[in-house]
Amino acid sequence: MKAAVVVFPGSNCDRDMAVAIEKIGGVKPQMVWHGETDLPDVDLIALPGGFSYGDYLRTGAIAANSPIMSAVKKAAEEGRHVFGVCNGFQMLAEAQILPGALLRNSGLDYVCRDVDLVVEDSETPFTLAYEGGETIRIPVAHHDGNYFADEDTLDRLEGEGQVVFRYGEAVNGSQRNIAGIRNKRGNVLGMMPHPERLIEDELGGADGRRLFEGLAKTLS
Repeated sequence: MKAAVVVFPGSNCDRDMAVAIEKIGGVKPQMVWHGETDLPDVDLIALPGGFSYGDYLRTGAIAANSPIMSAVKKAAEEGRHVFGVCNGFQMLAEAQILPGALLRNSGLDYVCRDVDLVVEDSETPFTLAYEGGETIRIPVAHHDGNYFADEDTLDRLEGEGQVVFRYGEAVNGSQRNIAGIRNKRGNVLGMMPHPERLIEDELGGADGRRLFEGLAKTLS
C-alpha cells in the first residue's frame, strides 16, 4: 500500500498515522509538506489530526487553502483514496471535498476519551474488516467535532449510505450522531475519532487496526 501523509504546521498526529500505515500496510509512507503542489504516485493520501495553523479563523479553514490541497482535491476526483482524521476531516469539509461543517462542541469543552462507534457501512475500502452494525471503541480528541449540515444534506447522506460511522453515545452534539462520512464515490472518508491511536492491545485496544487492514487489503 503506497501512501502519503500530508503534514501541516500544527499537525500532531502525522507520526501516529505514518506508524499505523507502515506497521499494517507494510510500506513506509511518504511525508508531504503542505507547501508542496504535487503529490507522489500513491494509492492513499492521509490528512492527519492536530491543530493546523493553531485553529485560527476556523478549524481546518487555512489548511484547506494550502497549496497541496488542490492536488488532494484532484486526486480525490480521480478516484484515489483520501483519508482525513479529526483536523483532516475538518480540512475535507472546509475544502468542500466532503459536505457539511465541523462546529464547536455543543458543551464548549474539549473532549478527549474513548467512545463507542457504530460501523454503519462495512462495504467501503476503509471498513471492509468490520461488520456492519458492530460497535467498536475508538478515541476522540477534539474541540470542534460537532458535525453540522442542513436537513436536505443529512437526508441525502443517510439515503445514499454515506454515513460510515456514528457515535453510539452523545459526544459533541453532532447531528444524528454522525462521526464519519464518505463521498458519493466512496474513495474519500472523513472521521473525527482517531483509529491510528488504537492499533495494538498494548495501546489499550486494537479496534482501529482493522481500518488500516481493510485499506491494505484493498490497495495492495
